[in-house]
Amino acid sequence: MEWEATLRHARISPSKARLVADLVRGKSVDDALALLRFTPQKAARILTKVIRSAVANATQSHGVDEDRLYIRTLTVDGGPMLKRWSPRAMGRATRIRKRTSHIMVGLDMD
Repeated sequence: MEWEATLRHARISPSKARLVADLVRGKSVDDALALLRFTPQKAARILTKVIRSAVANATQSHGVDEDRLYIRTLTVDGGPMLKRWSPRAMGRATRIRKRTSHIMVGLDMD
């Protein structure tokens, strides 16, 4: 059985979040949280919260032992972009795209 948690509209670009997600995909929950605790990127804090939410979903709903869980799926997809404008030289303007991410974590027992 798989337990999931999602975070939508996270204010981080998907490419930056995927770099950290690749570190913990397939690891046990304890190893993943320990690794994220010492990873300095912003995405590490965001992924920690989503993984803890998925663990809470598994333990609260079915009483699963937390030590047996591992990260089966961890996907980071692009969300909607906030579009802003920045002034440039000679009266021109440049578009600034502030990207967001949708993060989905799926846990399973080994």
